[in-house]
Amino acid sequence: MLQITFLGTGTSQGIPMIACPCPICQSTNSKDKRLRSSVMIECDGQNLVIDTGPDFRTQMLREHVKTLNAILFTHQHKDHTACLDDVRAFNHFMKMPMPVYGSAHCLAAVKHDFEYVFSGNKYPGIPEINLHEISKNNLFEVCGLKIIPIEVLHYKLPVMGYRIGDFTYITDANFIEEKELEKIKGSKILVLNALRKEHHVSHFTLDEAIAIAQKIGAEKTYFTHISHQLGLHDEVSKELPPNIFLAYDGLKISLE
Repeated sequence: MLQITFLGTGTSQGIPMIACPCPICQSTNSKDKRLRSSVMIECDGQNLVIDTGPDFRTQMLREHVKTLNAILFTHQHKDHTACLDDVRAFNHFMKMPMPVYGSAHCLAAVKHDFEYVFSGNKYPGIPEINLHEISKNNLFEVCGLKIIPIEVLHYKLPVMGYRIGDFTYITDANFIEEKELEKIKGSKILVLNALRKEHHVSHFTLDEAIAIAQKIGAEKTYFTHISHQLGLHDEVSKELPPNIFLAYDGLKISLE
């Protein structure tokens, strides 16, 4: 049994966006409050998280997470990696380094951005992190789960999506080539980014995400990485086809 928790479903600036007076940012509906995108997957008492953005600490506290066994990175942008340093708490309480998985170019950026973690002269109390390089062509295993990497494009930047059993998670994409789409087909749950309704150079629009979702034909599809430009949660939800939903922070899904 997998339990998937949406830790955050917002885009890089989150909702509400700083200083924004728009109706979405001013909404009192909790489903319109979106931290930066991330999910946690629980299976057999082990937890893994996909991405540690700027809200990672808040997300871990909100969900009362006491153990974390691994981290998967989709890519190196700060809204997906910024709070990697906060794994220190898990290092301390679990008495182990944190396994972190990502593509070669993603891990190179992580080593650059967190240079103090990987330098020869280690400052006391810094995070303990073990990096594991993955590629789109090789299945790998984490926490006893077989994981299929799926490479998508975020404008010109390769980004990793992940399929774990019948669950597939993709964010920050605006193009998926056919052979990578084949890896997704048969998923029961698909998570896909849908930034806004207007064209964007590096993200799927709502209509583009709907088209991909219908092509895949998952039993249920949830949209994430949502900006305030998409609209109010309740209003946009009414526009969606059957079995396609807007995810929201704190949403939990169970999957056999």
